[in-house]
Amino acid sequence: MTYSSLSAYKQQILHDFNNRPNYENEFHRRAATRLVYLAKLQPGHQVLDIATGTGLAGIAAAQIVGSTGRVLGTDFAEGMLQQAQKKVAVLGLTNIMFEKADADEQEFQGSQFDAILCSSAIAYLTDIPISLRRWHNALKPGGVFAFSCLAETSPTASVLFRAVVQKYGVTIPNPNELLGTPDRCCQILGMIGFEEIEITTEQFGFYLQDAEVAWTGNAKSAFGLQDAKWSEEQLERCKQEYFTEVNKASTQEGYWNDITMFFVTARKLSAIASLLA
Repeated sequence: MTYSSLSAYKQQILHDFNNRPNYENEFHRRAATRLVYLAKLQPGHQVLDIATGTGLAGIAAAQIVGSTGRVLGTDFAEGMLQQAQKKVAVLGLTNIMFEKADADEQEFQGSQFDAILCSSAIAYLTDIPISLRRWHNALKPGGVFAFSCLAETSPTASVLFRAVVQKYGVTIPNPNELLGTPDRCCQILGMIGFEEIEITTEQFGFYLQDAEVAWTGNAKSAFGLQDAKWSEEQLERCKQEYFTEVNKASTQEGYWNDITMFFVTARKLSAIASLLA
């Protein structure tokens, strides 16, 4: 897979994540740690960490499964994987390896993993149901799939961004829409064949103090303004309107950027349960 063969969308994701020196912020660390905790991994487990990034979830998993377990972390952003490898070297872990791979195209042998993780990344996939089927097949009977995603109403700074730019003729799809409610998560996972679905809802929001940071983060993300054929004047006008709307919704503490996150765990039917079904 070469960079030039990727779609414009994939190229933007790759550029975005390969150029994130500050990816490991409090949000991503907290989300990854929480997901691994809820997955209830055990020593000896074979674990796949999809879109591992800098290995936050994968490394946490490796420390739990121990010397008898193994973790494979995959990502197609080489810059992220390089950061992950450096951390593993410092920690001296020998039970985790990383592999460059596109999560949308990965194929796995059936019944290979005890657990599959995907922390804060599932919304970036181009066909989530197809990926879910692949992961369901790759799990051993009784294995757990654990992922995190955002509510369709979060982050509110991004929802507001999309509403403002739509006034200027640019429609940006909501990446959190498909899995944006607990009911939708349950419906899609159930359709694939997952059972024992559990969803933990937690708030990761904060008061936004700098609207410029929010604008830049949204405009330059994979769900940003890459397709907008605007003049500098149009871009600036839209940006200023965004600032105005943020200020309108702000209190003395700032603009509340609601980030409602779902932590979802589900299991593949065990071999015994399959026989009894």
